[in-house]
Amino acid sequence: MTTHLASDDAPAEGSFRRHLGFWQLTAVAFGGVIGSGWLLSPMHAAAAAGPASLVTWVVGGLALVLIALVMVELGATMPVAGGLVRWPLHTSGRLVATLVGTGIWIAYATNPPSESAAMLQYMSKYVPGLFSGGRLTTLGILLGLAFMAVFVALNWFGVRLFAHVNLAVTIAKFAVPALTVVLLLATGFHAHNVTGAGHGGFAPYGYSAPLSAIATAGVIYAYTGFQGPIDLAAEARNPRRDIPRAVLTALLLSMVVYLALQLAFLGAVPGADLVHGWQGIDFDSPFAQLATSLNLTWLSWVLYADAIVSPAGSAMVFTAETSREVYGLGQNRLLPRSFTALHPGSGVPRRALLLNFVVGAAFLLPFGNWQSIVAATSVLGLFAYSISLVAEAAVRRNDPARMANWVRGTRIIAPVAFVVATLIFYWAGWTNLRIALPLLLISVALYAYQQLRYDRDRRDLANGAWLVLYLLALLLLSALGSFGGHHVIPAPWDSVAVAAVGVAGYVLGLRGAAGHLAATPLPPAEPDTALDTPADQPA
Repeated sequence: MTTHLASDDAPAEGSFRRHLGFWQLTAVAFGGVIGSGWLLSPMHAAAAAGPASLVTWVVGGLALVLIALVMVELGATMPVAGGLVRWPLHTSGRLVATLVGTGIWIAYATNPPSESAAMLQYMSKYVPGLFSGGRLTTLGILLGLAFMAVFVALNWFGVRLFAHVNLAVTIAKFAVPALTVVLLLATGFHAHNVTGAGHGGFAPYGYSAPLSAIATAGVIYAYTGFQGPIDLAAEARNPRRDIPRAVLTALLLSMVVYLALQLAFLGAVPGADLVHGWQGIDFDSPFAQLATSLNLTWLSWVLYADAIVSPAGSAMVFTAETSREVYGLGQNRLLPRSFTALHPGSGVPRRALLLNFVVGAAFLLPFGNWQSIVAATSVLGLFAYSISLVAEAAVRRNDPARMANWVRGTRIIAPVAFVVATLIFYWAGWTNLRIALPLLLISVALYAYQQLRYDRDRRDLANGAWLVLYLLALLLLSALGSFGGHHVIPAPWDSVAVAAVGVAGYVLGLRGAAGHLAATPLPPAEPDTALDTPADQPA
């Protein structure tokens, strides 16, 4: 998973050259989605749901498609850097933006430790003593912290790592998983593993398992990173036509790739490893070990190399980008403004880099493996995405003439996607939500501090209180429900109740946004000529 955030010091849109067509934009989005998640997510999805893990990738992918379409429309309507935080700040106020900013910050700041854990898990094949019993050893954690320190050091002295993905890199990122799929299907596919002829059937742990695995197996983590074309709108030849199509095409292609990888993994697992069912599979380096078992030694070497280079590249980019997120949070007074200080020599927000290192270490130390970190934090990224659905609807209601109308039907897509996202939060299970949601709610204390020190704005509290109530309701239902909770509310009625909370949250969110916008109008719209000027005319 990689992502692209527009730089605050980027040139004005009028100075960009429009060289990006549909396929180039699709490559940017596809390259952003296909990251290190494919190396480990299929195994964790299979362990959680068996062959029904195929359903996991379909449901998760379609949910992200719905959210992405609305984000494309909102990004075209309000093209601002750091939109995930600034959109809710403009439409719903500081409390909502504080919660969203905390969610996206933690989700991004935990990328370097999760990528470091993935690297070390694959490296343990050749470096003994790094990974044991399903988690990093003390030596592995120390080396993981060392990797994170290297990522910080590479940014400390002003080395700028760009997240723009060129076509050549995207082809390389596609080639390794594609080659893996073809060779595993051709040399070691056992159809009875998938058809349900044994090992508990197609859905050995019921159909709640593939739903829960959307968050816990890293599927949401694997799908995120699609927003690159939104950030590159000023460099697209025909953004209104090509950006929605590029994002949709990239997500659908990614879904095909992930489904193929999942199918190849399911079919390649030897019967001896399924003696205790799918939950008994436990590979340190899943695809590489399967390649070795099929005598594809050279492929295993390629996979081991890719498992180190690809996560390292992603982690370095996220280290740079997350420091800019902290800088932006400080600029908006969602964090102390001391984190906006730039080093005069390098121009780097070094305090932000150090803060992110501490946050990343706080997740690496107790969790100790890729899957645990991703399961606990990937819902936070999805949470930040979902609030943009409320922001888009609020802008549309407040100023319909402002809308870019790149994507039709968002009046229906936005509420449906919000309810689906709410269900995915819940399906992540009590074990993960009791960690993730309190982390968000702790940020309310930060908001209270900022209110007492600066604003004392009761209207902002009233307009944003809906989101706190929404999160508390989800936490309560998770504790009482059937997805790792106490089963006080049985399935499927727990999911029905959660869907109702999603509907109520969306309605209350629009009401709160209307109250905020009545007191604080949206900032003036940017001229849209830069985005709509034909490629052969000056922008």
